[in-house]
Amino acid sequence: MYETSSLTSRDGTSIGYRQLGHGPGVVLVQGAMGSAHNFMELAAGLSDTFTAYLPDRRGRGLSSLPYSEDYCMQRDVEDLDALLRKTGARYVFGLSSGALIALTSALTLPAIQKLALFEPALFIDGVPTALLGRFQKEIAGGRVPAALITAMKATEMGPPIFNLMPRLLLERLTAMAMAQEEKKSNGDYIPMRQLAATLQYDFQVVLGMSGSLDAFSQVNADVLLLGGSKSPAYLKTGLAALEKALPHVTRVELAGLNHGASWNRDRGGAPGRVAAELRKFFSS
Repeated sequence: MYETSSLTSRDGTSIGYRQLGHGPGVVLVQGAMGSAHNFMELAAGLSDTFTAYLPDRRGRGLSSLPYSEDYCMQRDVEDLDALLRKTGARYVFGLSSGALIALTSALTLPAIQKLALFEPALFIDGVPTALLGRFQKEIAGGRVPAALITAMKATEMGPPIFNLMPRLLLERLTAMAMAQEEKKSNGDYIPMRQLAATLQYDFQVVLGMSGSLDAFSQVNADVLLLGGSKSPAYLKTGLAALEKALPHVTRVELAGLNHGASWNRDRGGAPGRVAAELRKFFSS
């Protein structure tokens, strides 16, 4: 069981969050194409020792807000700051784009004492700007299946067969999967159609992090870098670069896991293994 609550961020946005467990506070910051619900099993794995706070990032779930062109990552930093102030939490875990938000926050928020990051979405060798531009056009034109395919190609999250199948077929299969999901939705997970629009926030975060590595030598928090052995190579490259840049850092690779390892098991995750690493790190 969990409780829900909300707070008002600096720009007036209402940020909703879930809370479960007892003990020192840990905030879990979601990445792309997910909401607080994707972290429920991870939170449960921490809840006997820690109080887990699971915010819905702006634009999804309990924090509904349409994407606007004046958005910047600083808004997400302010959202996290407001949650840390309200709860007194001092530990933060972030996944992918959420890890970038958490890492950037650690530069200016001294409340963050320990920071665990699962594969921050860093493109050390260059951001795929052409694909991101195509995504923006497709999402603006209401071509959601096409936009999702473009996003998966940009982030290398699709299966290898994606690179062999005709794009039109991929779009049709994605549209069918979306329709099936909407028919079977039980209200816990946010449908892909709704989450697709929030990718605009995530890609803005990724673009905003381009060329920012040097600044992270100023992060005072203890940092745990986590990754899966089956994740895309560019994410491993990003972890290696951060390992060199951060002054207080430990890196752990989880054998056999991929970028979705911290999600619930029915979404392909292994939250128990990730929770075990977080418990060890946050308790040390």
